[in-house]
Amino acid sequence: MMAASRVTDSIGVMAILADNPYLRDAVMTATPEQLQLMLYDGAIRFATQGRDAVLAKDYETSYLRLTRAQNIVMEMQNGLRHDVNPELCRRMASIYGFVYNKLVDGCVKRDVHEIDDALKVLRIERETWQMLVEKLKRVRDGVEPDGPPAGAPAADGPPAAFSAQA
Repeated sequence: MMAASRVTDSIGVMAILADNPYLRDAVMTATPEQLQLMLYDGAIRFATQGRDAVLAKDYETSYLRLTRAQNIVMEMQNGLRHDVNPELCRRMASIYGFVYNKLVDGCVKRDVHEIDDALKVLRIERETWQMLVEKLKRVRDGVEPDGPPAGAPAADGPPAAFSAQA
């Protein structure tokens, strides 16, 4: 029988939840928005590690790290809920496709500029999600009224259009 620390999940991450109670609790108690933020953090971390490995000419490590980042981006794309907000999901799928292609090109061409393009977009998206998480916390705590500001057009927000299940 294989130990839990040797089993990989669908995105190639070692299944360490059983060995790491802090991580397990963080994932199990996170809101869907926080889980999405964790996915961005992972994609950024692995893409950065892959970039650093390309610079160090450690191509095996760069491949492994960039592949992990690519898999996370694909999981985020697969988690889009097109039935809730088709237009927003179409736009996000386009962004995820761009990031994925840049990561693939950076890996294949061993080009840090391609990886930098992907990282720039991932960091912007992560910052946007961070602001969303903070706003939703204020709304849930009753500090901020629910809904768009006066005069802003009403629209379905990102939380309803995404599923952070990986």
